[in-house]
Amino acid sequence: MKTLAALSLGALLTMAISASPPLSHIATDPMPTSVTGRFDHLEADPAGNRLFLAAESAHEVLIFNLRTGAYERALGGIGIPHAIFVRDDLHRVYITDGGTGALRIYDGRSYKLLQTVPLKVDADSIGYDPGSHDLYIDNGGGDAHEAFSMFSAVNTETGAKDWEIQIPGETLEAMAVARTQPLVYVNNRARNQVAVVNRGTHAVVASWPITKSKVNVAMALDEAHHRLFVGCREGAIVVLDTASGRELQALPIPTGADDLRFDGSNQRIYAATGSGNGEVTVYQEATPDRYTALGAVASGPGGKNETLAAGRLYVTIPPAKATPGRVLVFRAQ
Repeated sequence: MKTLAALSLGALLTMAISASPPLSHIATDPMPTSVTGRFDHLEADPAGNRLFLAAESAHEVLIFNLRTGAYERALGGIGIPHAIFVRDDLHRVYITDGGTGALRIYDGRSYKLLQTVPLKVDADSIGYDPGSHDLYIDNGGGDAHEAFSMFSAVNTETGAKDWEIQIPGETLEAMAVARTQPLVYVNNRARNQVAVVNRGTHAVVASWPITKSKVNVAMALDEAHHRLFVGCREGAIVVLDTASGRELQALPIPTGADDLRFDGSNQRIYAATGSGNGEVTVYQEATPDRYTALGAVASGPGGKNETLAAGRLYVTIPPAKATPGRVLVFRAQ
């Protein structure tokens, strides 16, 4: 019998356990026709009924009504927006600006810019620690003409930079923050490794090599089962054991991943990829050592960014020629 790793991608995606696709497309939310160019991460805010999209080329963040899908407004004047975080309890919105090298903090009701926290250029991916209220941010590296990148912690209540460390390598990507341990797992793309940061001691305590694929950019965590999922643009989700840092297997996906989501409520992994016509590949975690391919659902060209909230998956499809951009909304089945 063939193992999962030995099967082709095409064979895996036909191994659906039922006739129903794993995701049902329930809505398409159009962007303004004036918005063009590239997009990066998006963030759902169920408490505030908002969806935020980082429109890199337009230098703004688009805001949609989460329930109706209607476009509401944009936050403009941002160098290169990359990632968004919302604290509804403080009525604050935090946006990394890779162009100017900063964290921009906005009032979540008036959208007035309240504070700009200086970082290095290419301020990008984020992770939040609800215990310390720190927001962790990748910044610096190659765009700052340095052989190392910065991992910075900004307190979301005070806006002060609590601490930061250097991580060798010119490019850091997505991260995952553990809740039961003081650890943050960070994709060190430049070195094809996962850097493990102890947020209590402010030090890199391990570097785990990724050998089963290349260009590790996306990440998701199943902390309950000690499994870290690393999405690689070469075309795989590499599964690691967080107890040992050992690579366990590689799950095939199309090339061009940028976001990865793990839904603990149904033990599913969603990988959005933008190559070709774009699709979302879905895996079921049957056990921590066994993963079943549920199939792939068509999205759109360039659909590499996704977020998950309240049982719905949101995927950004950027504008292309005469076709306006849109957000596709899926429901798990």
